[in-house]
Amino acid sequence: MKGIMVAGSMLVDNICEIGAYPKAGELAGITGFSRAPGGCVPNVAADLKALSPSVGVYAAGRVGRDEAGAFLVDFLSGLGIDVSGVIASDAPTSFTEVMSVKGGQRTFFTYAGASSHFGAGDIDFDKTDVEMLHLGYLLLLDKIDAGDGEKILREAKKRGIRTSVDMVTSADKSCEKAVLCLKYVDNLIINETEAARLAGTEEGDIVKAAYRLKELGVSERVIIHMPEAAVCVSDSGCAKVASLDLPAGYIKGTTGAGDAFCAGALIGIYEGLDDRAMLAFASCAAAAALGAADATSGLGNRACADIMAEKFQRRKLCL
Repeated sequence: MKGIMVAGSMLVDNICEIGAYPKAGELAGITGFSRAPGGCVPNVAADLKALSPSVGVYAAGRVGRDEAGAFLVDFLSGLGIDVSGVIASDAPTSFTEVMSVKGGQRTFFTYAGASSHFGAGDIDFDKTDVEMLHLGYLLLLDKIDAGDGEKILREAKKRGIRTSVDMVTSADKSCEKAVLCLKYVDNLIINETEAARLAGTEEGDIVKAAYRLKELGVSERVIIHMPEAAVCVSDSGCAKVASLDLPAGYIKGTTGAGDAFCAGALIGIYEGLDDRAMLAFASCAAAAALGAADATSGLGNRACADIMAEKFQRRKLCL
């Protein structure tokens, strides 16, 4: 079955609820604890399967030979996602300790682990029969950032597989390698902070950033999202969509909203939606994800995303 492969970061989120973030030397009590799949592969793959169960979804990444790795593989396979491309390695499964203040922001401490060793040799393209490959995250995975990301994307393009990329917001890594990848990227899907760094533009001016990134080599679409709106620049022009105006108290957590937007965009591209319809669908998927504290459980099927569009009005477009 042809479909979409999601490759790259796989980790476990250990989510600790705290009353307040402590100062240095102070103690804060943990009032609740939960564990959830995290990273590009579990989040985007699960969201793709939720939004379009009939689409074949394939996972490619690295986990450890440990309980956390088994947890991730069981989670994905339980959703009907092909996990034959997930490699068990000697390094421990990557994880993030999430310190979550109820009603406030989250602080993240991440351990690179097995995912940092994921590279070009881990995808067997001779056994890969997919139409699209989504790679994430640039600026997070060591081998990907050292040149393997470019190798993976180049090989996929050579074989006629449409490519897409997402990245993380990283203040301590150069974007130079990521820029070199753009000539092998069909669809770039990132947020406004990442776009500004990659394009060298002022943060918030996502239209200018999108045009600049298209000039840098992205062949089909540059898709940039932020809390208020999203934009897509392609050969068809510039499409813009405002975010849904969600009521007070609706948002339970922001983790995974960007991945849900990405999954919605990928489904829209896969199904051939026009740019504006694709953005509208992706924004509904992101809004649905905001209704849950973890990264994936807020997202229902496509009908649920469509209901979001009927239930809530959109904000005034700010672009």
